Amino acid sequence: MNPTKIPRIKICCISSTQEAKLAIECGADALGLVGSMPSGPGIISDALIQKIAKNTPPPIATFLLSSQTDADSIIAHYHKVQTTAIQLVDELTDNGYQEIRKALPHVKLIQVIHVIDESSIKQAIDASYHVDAILLDSGNPNLDIKELGGTGRTHDWDLSKKIRQQIDIPAFLAGGITPQNIKQAHEHVQPFGIDLCSSVRTNGKLDKEKLTLLFREINSLIRHS
Repeated sequence: MNPTKIPRIKICCISSTQEAKLAIECGADALGLVGSMPSGPGIISDALIQKIAKNTPPPIATFLLSSQTDADSIIAHYHKVQTTAIQLVDELTDNGYQEIRKALPHVKLIQVIHVIDESSIKQAIDASYHVDAILLDSGNPNLDIKELGGTGRTHDWDLSKKIRQQIDIPAFLAGGITPQNIKQAHEHVQPFGIDLCSSVRTNGKLDKEKLTLLFREINSLIRHS
């Protein structure tokens, strides 16, 4: 893989149609729309997710972040919002990937792997046979109140690099990535895409200046391509 290839950029925790428009205008390839979660930022109603998804022009992707853990609940959640992709932020309790595929053959599935230790590598490899992409994040689903994303923390990028090298589908990198460290993250892990939330916000609101800086850094990656 060419380390200078521009990564796809997903801006997560979109909270309004105005934020969606700003992210797209600045260069986002995908929008993250957060459904009901046990913790973390950016949660919005299913009605608002559906509205944003409906008004997002192709080819911009819309990701429903769902904390549901069984196929029937995930399918039901999707039908309320009609996004182009589903980001599964927790582990499926019923291993219902095929059931979801059968019900929603046109929808891309992205499985989040919370990179904690070496066991995360096997978890990612196993999941990679069933989904369209893996998203490597810094949550901890083992806590009493699960952390399923939006922590603002980096994790061990060496583990993420190992995962990216051992799977045959695209990998997104998330967790504590900022305009200041995005080049380092990209060069070290070489992911297909990078996911950002808190680092492009000020007082919880999407910040045009921070987004502009982010995309300036990303576009500079082509200088040596």
